[in-house]
Amino acid sequence: MTIDITTFNILNVIDTCAIDNLLSSNTLYIASINSNCKFCYTKFVEYEMFFKERKTPTPSTEYLKKRLEEETRLKRFECFGLSIDDLQDIEIMEKRKKLGIGELSSIAFARKINQSFMTDDQGARKLAAETIGSNRVQTTPQLLGWLFYIRTLIDSDISVIIKEHEENNRTLRRFLEEVYLESQRIRLMENN
Repeated sequence: MTIDITTFNILNVIDTCAIDNLLSSNTLYIASINSNCKFCYTKFVEYEMFFKERKTPTPSTEYLKKRLEEETRLKRFECFGLSIDDLQDIEIMEKRKKLGIGELSSIAFARKINQSFMTDDQGARKLAAETIGSNRVQTTPQLLGWLFYIRTLIDSDISVIIKEHEENNRTLRRFLEEVYLESQRIRLMENN
């Protein structure tokens, strides 16, 4: 599934992994807020972020948890519950493909409120594309590419973002570099 960095839906239901990837870089996160992006998550993602035991807790996971707590307090992120009916969405449950309840609840909620779903999990992307449409499935690298494309981020920001991202033990470096280069390529083509 390819991503289009020339567009990005600014209203997103976001899953646990994408929250960690987004908040891992303050530069990327502030640029997204400055571009009016809004993020919400489900109570199941809240459970995964704040209460579920992580396989290998690190200082980075604690830092990201505190960041989400603060951003939620500041109302830059919102948390929503789902009804039993929402969770019994048969189409999603039948196709679950070993996804966690955080991803499934996020897909169900995005579908319910007709918004985009932001994830960095390949399985969740595939299921969401099948259930809510590929045009409403977005990723952290797509957000980064779009922010470069619309020039909210400048070329010198890429090294800072990757450094911040890796300091928080996140692993998207290759994808971030690829979309950054793609944004440069698109801008060059549009200027010719």
